[in-house]
Amino acid sequence: MEAHARTTPEGALSDLKVLELGSMLAGPFVGSMLADFGARVIKVEKPGKPDALREWPPHKDGAALWWKTMARNKHAVTLDISRPEARELALRLIGESDIVIENFRPGTLERWGFDPAELSQRFPRIVWVRVSGWGQTGPNREQGGYATIAEAFSGLASFTGHADKGPTVSAFPMGDYLAGIFGAFGALAAIHRRERSGRGQVVDVALYEPLLRIIESVVVRYDQTGRKKPLLGNQMEEDVPRNVYATADGGAIAISCGSQSIYDGLVDAMQRPDLKSDPRFATMADRVIHRDAIDGEVAAWLKTQPTASALERLVANKVVAGKINDIADVLGDAHIAAREAIRTLVDETLGPMRMPAPVPKLSETPGDIRWSGRDPGASNDEVFGDGLGLSAAEIEDLRRNHII
Repeated sequence: MEAHARTTPEGALSDLKVLELGSMLAGPFVGSMLADFGARVIKVEKPGKPDALREWPPHKDGAALWWKTMARNKHAVTLDISRPEARELALRLIGESDIVIENFRPGTLERWGFDPAELSQRFPRIVWVRVSGWGQTGPNREQGGYATIAEAFSGLASFTGHADKGPTVSAFPMGDYLAGIFGAFGALAAIHRRERSGRGQVVDVALYEPLLRIIESVVVRYDQTGRKKPLLGNQMEEDVPRNVYATADGGAIAISCGSQSIYDGLVDAMQRPDLKSDPRFATMADRVIHRDAIDGEVAAWLKTQPTASALERLVANKVVAGKINDIADVLGDAHIAAREAIRTLVDETLGPMRMPAPVPKLSETPGDIRWSGRDPGASNDEVFGDGLGLSAAEIEDLRRNHII
């Protein structure tokens, strides 16, 4: 594993200045998305009480590994914006920003004297991205919110799981990351509008709303038919057979037969022409009715096949299939390497480190990882001194009084 320097053109968002407030995942992932494509993101943490993500495992030699990727490409400063003594410094940072990101509980910024509605008079061009559990309005706005609760509230969890075991939620904070992506999209949409109107606006994202957005078919189905989507485990109602199947050597393969031609290829790979002529499986509608029967046939066949040879036969017959990779498989995969989906950089404390590359790929101004997440206040001198013009003595005074 050799780390290498990358020479890339100026980032697509290199003209944008972003101030990131808040902590953990959803708001900071907005900043990560923007920073990957060149935006100058200043990450603010409270002195003596840094972002709680630094406390989350895993750690190596005392370094928070999740932090290394979430805070990559960001300038780390410390500033206690809740204190009146920090107000003018915070306002100077806000005033120099195109986008301000926050994910505090609604009302917190207002309580500290940074109400976006009021500050829009002084800083009319700023785009405010406000990510919260429940949004800035509504009866639940003041409740705490996490990604797990968002999956439950959005309706997504009601049909992910098995009928005999009940609903399940993701094993990682999917809602936070989706909210971050939608927040970044909203920020850029608002910046695009600003080019014509000259004014910024507030981008309001509740954690559950991106999840609700992506289950659109479930919403319109219930609205128009009164039918709810059932718990089917790894299966889908509309796409049969579709499941994760165990193989003979302890592996597993995912298959999705979304069209007749893919189904025909599957039964050819299985060398089961009888499954083509069986009227129970003649069309997708027929297979939906007899899902357990056809799913059982596929499962029984794959249980007798080694993973590699089964996958080779499936791909040769144009079946949409893929081996269930663990993360070691992903990091060693030739396609991942060819796409440069994993990048290696040199962390200042841990040395060579691999992490996911920026997404999506831009042909002219691709995203890049310039550095990994830094220590609290690592950029204080750069941001407050070089950026805002404070003297070394002024910075030291702020530090001594725990304002930075």
